[in-house]
Amino acid sequence: MTIPTPAVQDRSRRIIAIDVARGIALLAMASYHFTWDLEFFGYTDPGLTAFGWWKFYARCIASTFLFLVGVSLFLAHGKQIRWNGFWKRFAMVGGAALAISAATRLATPDSFIFFGILHEIALASLLGLPALLTLVVAAFVITAPLYLRSEIFDHPALWWVGLSATNPRSNDYVPLFPWFGAVLAGIAAAKLAFASGMLTRLAGLTPGRWTNPLVFIGRHSLAFY
Repeated sequence: MTIPTPAVQDRSRRIIAIDVARGIALLAMASYHFTWDLEFFGYTDPGLTAFGWWKFYARCIASTFLFLVGVSLFLAHGKQIRWNGFWKRFAMVGGAALAISAATRLATPDSFIFFGILHEIALASLLGLPALLTLVVAAFVITAPLYLRSEIFDHPALWWVGLSATNPRSNDYVPLFPWFGAVLAGIAAAKLAFASGMLTRLAGLTPGRWTNPLVFIGRHSLAFY
């Protein structure tokens, strides 16, 4: 029988603070989508959520989600990939992503979601498994659209890459570049936090009962979404 080392035990503990952070991000997402729905059905000015503060708000929410995906990837598979759990989660997220694509294709064919946040999470989970990627690579991925855009990527089959000369129309467009960078940043941050002992300290935190609703939705984020 193998006795886990203290480091592995600490990292395998559920970190409530991450569930709370995910829960807060989900509530923020709900508030944004509620406003987007109001705009879609004509109750607000057209373009309200596409510019200014609302656009920045949406980018912050997506970045937070993907950063937490990276953190969770490292916590779950940084020491050893648990393939059964990984593929189960991947199938759930990937299936939900395909369902959203199919539903929005029927409901809004001109701007259906072909590569949204769930598609990005599914692909990023696969690409982020090696967990050897650093903040330097994350910075490259995030900044790549600033200098690597090309008409070569304008073909619909390559829209998911995110380097098209002009972004395609979609109600939720979260391509590989630059958004995979947020996942990589989460992986790198989790590695640094583990090395410094911060994860152990976070695991020891016991938030008050007021966080229970946030913890619940944070642990069931896909269902909430």
